[in-house]
Amino acid sequence: MSARRLRAIVLRVIAEIRRDRPSLALLFIAPIVVTGLLTFILRDTTSPDVRVAIATEGTGPAAGQVVTRLASALTGAGMTVTVAASPDASRNAVRDGAATVAIVLPANLAAGRDAQIALVTKGLDPAGDGAQIQAVSSAIVGSLASSLGAVLPAVVHQTVYGTPSADPMAPFAPAIVAFFLYFFVYLLTGVSFLRERTGGTLERLMATPVTRGEIVTGYTLGFGFFAMFQVAILLVWALGTVRVPAIGPLPEFSLGLGIAVAGSPLLAFAAVLLLALGAVSLGIFLSTFARTELQVIQFIPVVLVPQFLLSGVLFSVDSLPAVLQPLVHVMPLAYAVDALREIFIRGADLSVTSLQVDLAVLAVVAVLFAAVASRTIRRDVV
Repeated sequence: MSARRLRAIVLRVIAEIRRDRPSLALLFIAPIVVTGLLTFILRDTTSPDVRVAIATEGTGPAAGQVVTRLASALTGAGMTVTVAASPDASRNAVRDGAATVAIVLPANLAAGRDAQIALVTKGLDPAGDGAQIQAVSSAIVGSLASSLGAVLPAVVHQTVYGTPSADPMAPFAPAIVAFFLYFFVYLLTGVSFLRERTGGTLERLMATPVTRGEIVTGYTLGFGFFAMFQVAILLVWALGTVRVPAIGPLPEFSLGLGIAVAGSPLLAFAAVLLLALGAVSLGIFLSTFARTELQVIQFIPVVLVPQFLLSGVLFSVDSLPAVLQPLVHVMPLAYAVDALREIFIRGADLSVTSLQVDLAVLAVVAVLFAAVASRTIRRDVV
């Protein structure tokens, strides 16, 4: 190995990176921004706004005293408490959004472990539900321990929508499907469009009477065609399952995740496709500012990672620091995650207003980035 040749290669690499100022900025600034954002979220996560509706299946003064004692403990813990007329009324309060957790006390509360206290949440946000359940459970233990002794009833988690215990993957599937599709479609589009620029194809197109809007629309539809197949394959893999019987020494196994979906798979396909088209437009837009494929990838910690942290994929939106919550409303991934949760878990259709809003925002984002990209593409070959 020649030390002189090795030194020349090292100096060449250093000089090339030094000339690439955007890469230098992303190399040193992006890790600081991402780690700072994550630390801020973890340190300043707010306590959940817990609104409790208490109901009991028991009757008589004893049951009323337990409800009163529990309501006092929950209020002392900073929660908003209402007493529902019946267990069904408490569940309806959660369904309608008047309460975030319903507590249903059994008639045989003094039976110890043979009794079960039901904590009911909507089931649409597993991270948020977990924080709510933890806060309420602590108050229940402190309130009932003095009156019921050391053996307390079992606390079970139930949901208005979905099944929280049947498949641990089910509550997280909407966020996982949305994020990874968004990630890979952006990556494919950004790198591919950059190659069109650096290869001179875009330069030759812009020398013709074709307008910028036609170029961006054509590329968006072209990349969107492959994104459509990617969406279909991902959803078939996530929702379907095929059991392959044992063959010779190979044991029986399954292909596909087999995640249950309460709503229409076609509606889920439409929601994910709108997200994919938005990722296509975003990839085209950001690639106009990149000079190399490395720079396209370096946009990931600046554009995609904050969406991963703030869109309900990893943390509950309601528990984010108050200063960050307004940013959620400008992040396409947040609307896609919410739409898929509505479809997967709640079984929502197009009559649900929140789903209509999510789909409309995703469509507007796709068109907006395409329009902005048509204004930023340049004729020069980079």
